[in-house]
Amino acid sequence: SSQIYPIHLPREMRTRRALLICNIEFEHLSRRDGAEVDVEGMTKLLEGLGYLVDIHHNLTSQEMATVMKDFAALKDHQTSDSTFLVFMSHGVRAGLCGIKSRDGTTDILHLDTIYEKFNNKHCQVLLGKPKVVIFQSCRGVKAGSVMVSDSTAPAVPTPSSAPTIPAGLESDAIFEVHLESDFATLHSSTPDTRSWRSPETGSLFIQHLIEKLRIHACNSDIQEIFRKARLWSRPRGCRRLQPSSHFSPLSLSPQVQYSFGKFPRQMPAQERTTMLRKFYLFPGH
Repeated sequence: SSQIYPIHLPREMRTRRALLICNIEFEHLSRRDGAEVDVEGMTKLLEGLGYLVDIHHNLTSQEMATVMKDFAALKDHQTSDSTFLVFMSHGVRAGLCGIKSRDGTTDILHLDTIYEKFNNKHCQVLLGKPKVVIFQSCRGVKAGSVMVSDSTAPAVPTPSSAPTIPAGLESDAIFEVHLESDFATLHSSTPDTRSWRSPETGSLFIQHLIEKLRIHACNSDIQEIFRKARLWSRPRGCRRLQPSSHFSPLSLSPQVQYSFGKFPRQMPAQERTTMLRKFYLFPGH
């Protein structure tokens, strides 16, 4: 279908690559206990989906930028259909904290830098291929919740659907394409708010994301898993990629944002998403 990102090569010929950067130890900030669990769980998930995962720990903002540049230049992307970019660290509204960060302005990897490294100008080998970006980090210090009264709360407007982005144009044998396209981004929280992590079991957001992808990668596109609220069901022949036993009853919902509906202190947010088609992972194919 023209509305689905294609997989051109059989599984044995594909070279899917994923990048995972996780900062745990910092020179001036607190240690992110439990992040090791997130790394292990996300690595197993991505490997189960056919990605070779490049893992990097405890980097400065400049080192993160260098790692991204090297990853974007990999020849394996030529025979891949997609990539995952996973970032886990302390964070601020503007971006992710490097290990030398002291506050909201020192050693910060700005979000624009990430998209610049993988846009259609600087990473043409991934042109037209889905780039799924996952952020596990705080984006401020606000709690993310507010007390409301049924009698005084204003009506909540229904979010409008994002307009479809038109495809690139061809002129005089030169392809004119969007500078930035085919990104699907999910943040662990909304701007200015905190993300929550257990020192024993890892981040709430990563736990739920892994569970939803394990169950529904076989029958839902990536944005449906991120967003769409519907009752949990598993079609015949659809199985989890990895067993799991430590998730709350909220994980019976098939998508990530809906799972946090009863946890008002944190809400995952889709931002800067420029997908032109639906992206199915097709595990096992």
